[in-house]
Amino acid sequence: MPLDDSRPFLPVRIALLTVSDTRGLAEDRSGDALLERLTGAGHILAERAIVIDDAERIVARLHGWIDDPEVDCVIATGGTGVTGRDVTPEAFARVWDKEIPGFGELFRWLSYAKIGTSTIQSRACAGVARGTYLFALPGSTGAVKDGWDGILATQLDNRHRPCNFVELMPRLRER
Repeated sequence: MPLDDSRPFLPVRIALLTVSDTRGLAEDRSGDALLERLTGAGHILAERAIVIDDAERIVARLHGWIDDPEVDCVIATGGTGVTGRDVTPEAFARVWDKEIPGFGELFRWLSYAKIGTSTIQSRACAGVARGTYLFALPGSTGAVKDGWDGILATQLDNRHRPCNFVELMPRLRER
């Protein structure tokens, strides 16, 4: 997919959320991989946090960022599996106004090429809440690289043609 170099790049202000009961900032390799990719692409880290696998805490953190005018987008890693503690998709669904089902579908399609049928254990998802994009990726470093490199790098670049998420940002609050 081509980039239109006649358009100036518009950096997106991104908050990173790691959902984990076991990782601190020093062990957060997936969050580090996302941080490296988003800043390397020219985007702005708005904030970074680690929250335990608890739907109430995830929802509270999301609401804080959704209501913050300095955050355009939230990317989360972790808690998207099928075990009892994996509640990130449920928390996201509680706050978004619109789901973006194609994100999870495309993530699993891309992931299938690397891990085969194990990709069905992923519940990667996305949506929009009060004008803020929300993306939830699995917690593995490979998964966040796949999600960024295969989807988010281009969709969060306003130069990507024929269309991208960034050019829709001014219209996300329309009614």
